[in-house]
Amino acid sequence: MSEQVKKPVRIMETVLRDAHQSLIATRMPTEVMLPIADKMDQVGYEAVEMWGGATFDSCLRFLKEDPWERLRKLKEKFKKTPMQMLLRGQNLLGYSHYSDDVVEYFVQKSIANGIDRIRIFDCLNDLRNLETSVKATKKEGGHAQIALSYTLGDAYTEDYWMNIAREIEEMGADSLCIKDMAGLLLPYDAEKLVKALKRGTDIPIELHTHYTSGCGSMTYLKAIEAGVDIIDCAISPLALGTSQPATEVMVGALKGTERDTGLDQALLKEIADYFTPYREECLENGLLSTKVLGVNIRTLIYQVPGGMLSNMVSQLAEQGASDKLTAVLEEVPRVRKDLGEPPLVTPSSQIVGTQAVMNVLMGERYKMATEQTKDLIRGKYGQTIKPMNEEVVKKVIGDEERITCRPADLIPPQLPQFEKECAQWKQQDEDVLSYALFPQVAVDFFKYRLAQQEKVDLTKADTANGAYPA
Repeated sequence: MSEQVKKPVRIMETVLRDAHQSLIATRMPTEVMLPIADKMDQVGYEAVEMWGGATFDSCLRFLKEDPWERLRKLKEKFKKTPMQMLLRGQNLLGYSHYSDDVVEYFVQKSIANGIDRIRIFDCLNDLRNLETSVKATKKEGGHAQIALSYTLGDAYTEDYWMNIAREIEEMGADSLCIKDMAGLLLPYDAEKLVKALKRGTDIPIELHTHYTSGCGSMTYLKAIEAGVDIIDCAISPLALGTSQPATEVMVGALKGTERDTGLDQALLKEIADYFTPYREECLENGLLSTKVLGVNIRTLIYQVPGGMLSNMVSQLAEQGASDKLTAVLEEVPRVRKDLGEPPLVTPSSQIVGTQAVMNVLMGERYKMATEQTKDLIRGKYGQTIKPMNEEVVKKVIGDEERITCRPADLIPPQLPQFEKECAQWKQQDEDVLSYALFPQVAVDFFKYRLAQQEKVDLTKADTANGAYPA
């Protein structure tokens, strides 16, 4: 092994973001996170992922929390450990592209409120959709990590990964992450992939996977042998299943080797002990379903992410066509090939999956197409790695002109309009960004916040008037 390979493996802890997003639909409230944060800060993690992804929407929509307040409260606790978030490039935390001024303002406010590292990805691996986020992160003094959505297909050769790694370094990224969102990356493929990326770049390589297919820990071990620098893990009570491999297991597996993490198992046990009763509570109240805790081998057979699979099952059940599942699963790779072999990650996974369902139910391929399928073909999401099937393009959008530039180049500044629309609710600068991302959900939250504030004011007034003992 080279000297570089002999460095200790570093661990990024996901329990405060992706672990609970994957297992309990992002429902962990801030009040559960705060008591253990000081202890987590002592571990020596590479970073703690605690924001971004679906947490923003979930805070506002389900938990009635201000996501910006969560960020500020956790920053007070994590004095030594960098705090990390996941960002969908030009989509930010939503599902469509925003103008550059909104992206820049969001990154600025995220870092000002406590984020140290931003993991930035695009559903098509179109690096043009990451440019603004990366530049803004660097401008604000943050660590910009570009994540590549891992997928399979003719186009995704070792040369593809090596060359894109080189491009990422040239863009100014501080590190690169392999984002295996579906748990498709097999152990020996991980070894080849890490070696290919290492040939393309000198920046640190991080590996992110999910345990959905049952391969996670083995995949990490082969990647570590190939020289990966950082792995994403979840503390054991919220690990495995559709979450990440367990932190303590990887620390134990590497102990005494030349890649020993150096992390303290006794300290990790204290953190696990803290989250164990919470796991039991989630099992009892139904937030944590045993369905997400096992191995889903269909992920490997059909190369379909778990979330995409459950969406298709639900769509077919609604149509009384559950018996068509195998036909739909076989149609998925055909649709994906027609549409330029995009990685199957939000939102491209939903686009491909829904179109496959429609093709099977209609009995004629592309007799009907969703608006999202049309937008993907139009180029509104960016450039796919391979050309699309021109016959399908013609059938779906006819002679419409397709976008070949960076999609955001066609979006005029949006921030002034969002500021205007949000003016009556604004109590902090960040409210405008909450509104920009999720207008209706944010307004519902703003109304809730106002009602709570009025209750507090009323209680204070009654106390001052002697209605209650002080």
